[in-house]
Amino acid sequence: QVHLVESGGGLVQPGGSLRLSCAASGSIFRIYVMRWYRQTLGQQREMVATITGVGTNYADSVKGRFTISRDTTKNTASLQMNSLEHENAGVYYCNAGVVTNTTRTNLDAWGQGTLVTVSS
Repeated sequence: QVHLVESGGGLVQPGGSLRLSCAASGSIFRIYVMRWYRQTLGQQREMVATITGVGTNYADSVKGRFTISRDTTKNTASLQMNSLEHENAGVYYCNAGVVTNTTRTNLDAWGQGTLVTVSS
């Protein structure tokens, strides 16, 4: 009953930038954490960036280049990706820890992913 939709992926050259967006909808009482994950062919899904009400956290490989943000009034999150490299390519998934409006219990929601391609 909670849905996440990612957007903003596409083709970018090395050194370029992209901004990914995630929109959450449904029976949401509170979102206590939002994360971005990345997955490549043959690889397991790995955390890229996390944001809560008290701060952010990043994978070591993207520190200083990626910035996660969110708008709590709109239930959205963004990932600004700068100085992109081939190693940053993959499918990016939005993840959210949500307290539902109907049951007031926690659930872990996932989007369908948006593809980021880095190519010369």
